[in-house]
Amino acid sequence: GVAPKEYMEGDKVDIKVNKLTSTHTQLPYDYYSLPFCKPKAVFNAVENLGEVLHGSVIHNSPYEVYFGTSSFKVLCRVSMEEGAGKKFAKKIREDYRVQLIMDNLPAATKMLQKLPDGQTVTLYDRGFRLGFLGSKQLAGTVPGAAYINNHLRFVIKYHRSDAYEGARIVGFEVEAYSVEHKYSGEWNAQSPETNTLLTVPITPDLSPQAVMTGDPKEGGAKETKEVIFTYETTWEASDIRWASRWDLYLYMGDDQVHWFSIINSLAIVLLLTGIVAMIMMRTLRRDLNRYNEVDKEDLQEESGWKLVHGDVFRPPPLPLLLASSAGTGVQLFLMSFISILCAMLGFLSPANRGGLLTATVLLYVLMGIPAGYYSAYLYKSLKGAEWQKCTLCTALFYPGVVFLLIFLLNFFMWGKGSSAALPFGTMVALLAMWFGISVPLVFLGAFFGYKAKLPDQPVRTNEIPRQVPLQAWYMQGAFNILMGGILPFGAIFIELFFIMTSIWLQRFYYVFGFLMIVLLILVITCSEISIVLCYFQLCNEDYHWWWRAFLTSGSSGLYLFAYSIMYFYTQLEITNPVTTMIYFGYMGIAALVFFLITGTVGFYSSWQFVWTIYSAVKVD
Repeated sequence: GVAPKEYMEGDKVDIKVNKLTSTHTQLPYDYYSLPFCKPKAVFNAVENLGEVLHGSVIHNSPYEVYFGTSSFKVLCRVSMEEGAGKKFAKKIREDYRVQLIMDNLPAATKMLQKLPDGQTVTLYDRGFRLGFLGSKQLAGTVPGAAYINNHLRFVIKYHRSDAYEGARIVGFEVEAYSVEHKYSGEWNAQSPETNTLLTVPITPDLSPQAVMTGDPKEGGAKETKEVIFTYETTWEASDIRWASRWDLYLYMGDDQVHWFSIINSLAIVLLLTGIVAMIMMRTLRRDLNRYNEVDKEDLQEESGWKLVHGDVFRPPPLPLLLASSAGTGVQLFLMSFISILCAMLGFLSPANRGGLLTATVLLYVLMGIPAGYYSAYLYKSLKGAEWQKCTLCTALFYPGVVFLLIFLLNFFMWGKGSSAALPFGTMVALLAMWFGISVPLVFLGAFFGYKAKLPDQPVRTNEIPRQVPLQAWYMQGAFNILMGGILPFGAIFIELFFIMTSIWLQRFYYVFGFLMIVLLILVITCSEISIVLCYFQLCNEDYHWWWRAFLTSGSSGLYLFAYSIMYFYTQLEITNPVTTMIYFGYMGIAALVFFLITGTVGFYSSWQFVWTIYSAVKVD
């Protein structure tokens, strides 16, 4: 599927079944968890770790499709008694969609959308609906009864070229219909294709196929006796080339929204850059000239950041936690940056199912070296002595919190029988990667971090800590920290909407070029807001800047979680308590990751800034 495959006339084209998905429950299920028609032998076709983490369960199917051969076939007859009808009806009520795969293309329902300028564009919606509920508007249906789409029309598009022999598949559309099939004589279960159906050809006036008759609310729901599954295949020549066959799936709507997002973010960056430039050029230069020229007597009445030079490099409380937070932040930042870069350059195309997730997990594990190095280097700078404890904390604390949360959520998904629950083998594989590769790499990085020579601090630290004067209410820690998170969050929130829609509403996200620009803007915003607030803090003779610098830009993680609550109530239609817990569990993990990345960027920027300004001032 990642390399093109040519088909000759009459070649067998495999259709694989993936999973059943619903935006209402967010719990994917194995296709064969419902009593569909099965091939003689069912085997698994999952290819990589990313697919398993996504909850994909890919199997072979009983559909027989031969290239260029248009046909109508009977698949099988399924009895709806003994609870089968109830199973189907439950999934139909929860608005489940069926996902199929052919030549690595996901099955899609074709939709036409009218743009504001009057143009009509073709869009693809992944999969097709399992069924629908009857209503007064739908002729021939009982309101509230569940109807199954038991007849599929595969519209397969192919492209021919002089550059190669045969043809390449460039489109896989599925039209799903509900038809109450009638047949003559006795049913032949051994070879279903020999049965004569009285409902062929399929026309709109045929009755739809119910799985439960009667409205369940009135207590009259009874299971239908049987459902006959059929399918037909039609082939269409197409001008779409193989390289462009994913374009309809990846159509993200109007690009103008993304540009608006970037212009909005750039406005924030320009505002902050102006403030930082003013501090650097005017205020700092004036301060430095004043501090470097004044007489010693005048300095007694001086106020400002120079007065705290004897305390500015005093180690903060909880240095071990700060060092491990910064180390983990570096690890996550590099993982995100390299993943987005590879996706932007086209190495992780959506055709390579699960590729992005596999690459992200792998990069996280390999980035253990910089995590260990930076946490050890910072801990050594803070005069920490327990380097083994610091390294263990970096390797185990935050990953342990996330793993524990995922493990707990996994229990609930497992209880619901969802394919999103990680199999025991995958859990063991992830633990092996964590303890077998990531932890040793953190120790390796830490070894070099502790061996690295520290530069001499620009100013000496006094023996006795200076008293911090009483601060105005707007310079208090909590208020300052919360104010600092607004701008970094403001720089990304429009793009965040698209990312969350792709995750929770199961759309494809593929504007990684925009995402890369947004990430760079986020880094600049975090750096600048931390520097500005750190400067104001030092000017007010408050030298407790270490943790404040980390938390100032890191508090944007809090806004991300608050935004996820708003998104839940405005965009999603989730009613299931287990799904609600899964949603907030995963968004909590996302907020923690975002907190660590933004906090680390802000912290290192402030550290560099403090080091630079105190190197420039003369201190006796």
